[in-house]
Amino acid sequence: MKTGVILLAAGSSSRLGRPKQLINYQGKTLIQHSIEAAKHSAADDLVVVLGCNSEQIQRGIESKEVPVLFHAHWEEGMSSSMQCGLQYLIETSRVDQVLLMLCDQPYVSQELLDQLMFEKKASGKRIVACSYAGTLGVPALFDQFYFPELLALNGTEGAKKVILNHQADTFLIDFPLGAIDLDTEEDVQKFTGYR
Repeated sequence: MKTGVILLAAGSSSRLGRPKQLINYQGKTLIQHSIEAAKHSAADDLVVVLGCNSEQIQRGIESKEVPVLFHAHWEEGMSSSMQCGLQYLIETSRVDQVLLMLCDQPYVSQELLDQLMFEKKASGKRIVACSYAGTLGVPALFDQFYFPELLALNGTEGAKKVILNHQADTFLIDFPLGAIDLDTEEDVQKFTGYR
């Protein structure tokens, strides 16, 4: 199974007031941490989707060989950014499955990404998603069977809609640290206090 990773980093970080992708964590930007987790995982391909502040954020990426897409319509919502990355991977890599991740979940690791891929193979389910804070979400792995449904999402609808529509075909991984994302300065201060 050929696996592609879509790292979504197109948002404006409006509540934070500065690009969360560039928050410093253990000497690297959050986006660089996410890239390294994906690159060290068992996945075959990676694409980074940028939107708002794309030039500034690209300067926070050390890995120059990683494909970076500039999504002009990022304001249409997360689904359009995901679709931009998915179309790219379908056309360039002919992936069999795709792993969606966000760069503002600082505890996503190579080990977690590998676990998603392992559990999909072991469980026989077509979707593997993370469970945290009473919800289901990303990082999540989707079989190509669900590519048409992912490509049909509109605007603010996220991949979570596909997960919720197909819970019987979804294997869940408990990932309590997935609830920690960095939307406000208070979140960032709390996060830096955890370390």
